[in-house]
Amino acid sequence: MMKPMTKTQLVAALAEAAGSDKASANRMLEALTDIISKEVAAGGAVTLPGLGKFMCRDRPARMVRNPATGEQMAKEADRVVKVTIAKALKDVING
Repeated sequence: MMKPMTKTQLVAALAEAAGSDKASANRMLEALTDIISKEVAAGGAVTLPGLGKFMCRDRPARMVRNPATGEQMAKEADRVVKVTIAKALKDVING
């Protein structure tokens, strides 16, 4: 299994692909992260064409089990981020 690409490696690859410098690529990556985070936290969704869709989903209150003790406990309603992978990316992966 390959190691995940680090942020430094991603910024370097982005700068090279865009013909830009690393500082500009880093600012763009941070801006993209900030925009997606704010939109999803506000309950919206963001689609990155060819990659996928980021969205927030509400989960209702429910009973959960502590795996260490087996104890059942109530868990409050919460929100989670869901990422739906784009078909184009699936096609590339399954090639």
